Amino acid sequence: MTERKAALITGGSRGIGAAIAERFAQSGWDLTISARGLDALEETAARLRSIGGRVEVVPADMTDEDAITALVAAHNAAFGRCDALVVNAGMGVMGAVADFPVRRFDKLYQVNVRAPFLLMQGMLPTLRATAGDSGAAKVIAISSITGVYPEPNLTAYGATKAALASMCETFNLEESTNGVSATSICPGYVDTDMSEWTKGEDAIPAEQMISGADVAAIAYAVTELGRYAVLPQAVLTRSGTNLHRA
Repeated sequence: MTERKAALITGGSRGIGAAIAERFAQSGWDLTISARGLDALEETAARLRSIGGRVEVVPADMTDEDAITALVAAHNAAFGRCDALVVNAGMGVMGAVADFPVRRFDKLYQVNVRAPFLLMQGMLPTLRATAGDSGAAKVIAISSITGVYPEPNLTAYGATKAALASMCETFNLEESTNGVSATSICPGYVDTDMSEWTKGEDAIPAEQMISGADVAAIAYAVTELGRYAVLPQAVLTRSGTNLHRA
């Protein structure tokens, strides 16, 4: 009997993370989902369990190193394997360089860069063991198109997402021969709560944004790549004249 695949997904209670979790659940994966709020996690977990498979819920704040360590331990204790680590939890803040608070810049890096580094480092032994001698394990990091192409008032946010993409590139140089590779997915505006401020009469209509299901489709496709196939980055843009902007 083939062992069920397992994924750890941060920011898994809503938005892109929940869409990815649903896509994996539909394919029979076992899941650990994490976010800050327990109630939202439990609500999402109940929906995922109705699709099928085990779902472990582990609340964790990505600014808390001990919580990240506990999240890694909880996933390993529950499943003992990790076929995909989905680093999705993040924060977005707008602001011009001229007056952007440094303390907010520091928190962006803590959540969007430092936490993913700790997760990748902490899960690496399990990812390597899951890949073994002939299999594959994947890290999927949800970056942003602003980490590839500049966007006004998103200097700090875009810098963190560029750093995340760069981290995946170097990770591949170090780990892809072990069967573990990383892909940064860099979408433009996705129809989630985080992009709510862009919607409205004079802004971007929700129906013209990328859907969470679109990002989930790319994330799942990455897990179907074999040991020797490495996709360092996938840029997902909106249609029309928006190909190089969020």
